[in-house]
Amino acid sequence: MTKKWVITGGCGFIGSALIAKLTRDVDNAVRVIDNLSVGSIKPLEKLNIPIVHADVMKMPIWQKNVLQHFEIDIRDQDRALKVTEGADIIVHLAANTGVGPSVSDPRADCMSNVIGVFNYLEAARLNSVPRFILASSSAVVGDTTSPVHEEKVPHPTSPYGASKLCGEAYCSAYFQTFGIETVALRFGNVYGIGAAHKESVVSKFMKTLLQQDPLTIFGDGSQTRDFIYIEDLVEAITAAAVASDVGGEVFQIATNRETSVNELVDVISSTVEQKGYTRPKILNQSKRIGDIMNIYSDTSKARQKLNWRSKTALQRGIEDTFDWFVSEQKQ
Repeated sequence: MTKKWVITGGCGFIGSALIAKLTRDVDNAVRVIDNLSVGSIKPLEKLNIPIVHADVMKMPIWQKNVLQHFEIDIRDQDRALKVTEGADIIVHLAANTGVGPSVSDPRADCMSNVIGVFNYLEAARLNSVPRFILASSSAVVGDTTSPVHEEKVPHPTSPYGASKLCGEAYCSAYFQTFGIETVALRFGNVYGIGAAHKESVVSKFMKTLLQQDPLTIFGDGSQTRDFIYIEDLVEAITAAAVASDVGGEVFQIATNRETSVNELVDVISSTVEQKGYTRPKILNQSKRIGDIMNIYSDTSKARQKLNWRSKTALQRGIEDTFDWFVSEQKQ
């Protein structure tokens, strides 16, 4: 039976990786929602599947083996309602990402991460879409002792964390009130192949290395994160799409391993040296406002209820990621 997917932010790093996996199954029909303000259609054009740039004013029927791209903004509630009609599942990835942008412009962060989520939950309700997956973040918990788990009381330290927490709250309400099987996935620090436009730490370091500039570390580098490889993350999303009895639930999706920024730099430095590149210089700057000092995730709930766990070691993931960035630069 054909499963009909709506992927918001589908031209982004995570979205394009998810769609690459979905389109390998010929029984999936996929609609991509992306205004291209951050993402690019190019990763999807590399897939062996036709792309139709569709118009909500002339809505096409659902089609297998064809990607339907709608260049619309998630803040547009009317278009959200139209593009989700007939869908089986909405994966809501589109968002304002990162602490820094949310501190610079909290209102824009709220409009994307709160109103954007609300629009697609409402669309799910009005169109009877049975399942809704939200990309969330451990930033909702705030600066707390690790490991982070789903029962920790949230105390966000940034507008980004607050807006993501609001999205989780709406997901809970729409499950409890309207019966939509919502699942919120709190992603760790995602890295990997395809992250050229990302401003997360691994992507920044890769681009900086290839420009032969120093790597900038905010603070002394002792802050820790939980770095998860893109392939593992996509597996978690697809697991959440089919798991039973998970409506209204929240899951930590990461590696259950704490890595400091200094350790990350050591892994990257040894990798580039082994591949014949110069070991990077390091530049330390002041700690950023709103940044959490130490965080990693307890992923036991995802193992139990989603039958999922991360598989990719940091060393292997960094090697594959660096090789991809080098290849992209050569092209």
